[in-house]
Amino acid sequence: MVRVILPSVLAAQAGGKKHFDVDAETVGDALRVLPIADLLLDEAGELRPLAWVYVDGTDARKLGGLACPLEGARQIRIVGAVAGG
Repeated sequence: MVRVILPSVLAAQAGGKKHFDVDAETVGDALRVLPIADLLLDEAGELRPLAWVYVDGTDARKLGGLACPLEGARQIRIVGAVAGG
């Protein structure tokens, strides 16, 4: 079981829930079961560029991305990137 923590903006889109406890083998599995999966993953099922995912504090992209195994992981934190110019 891993806890997925959402930022306030995404929590509002998830019915006000700020976290979800999910059973998942990989980061991708965990994200796909969330009610906001379409906001995190594109049409090809890849992580959207402005969605940052951290597994126990480490960027999931450095751990294998969506294929990152969650065995022993306690927390996934999703952070919406800030963009502008």
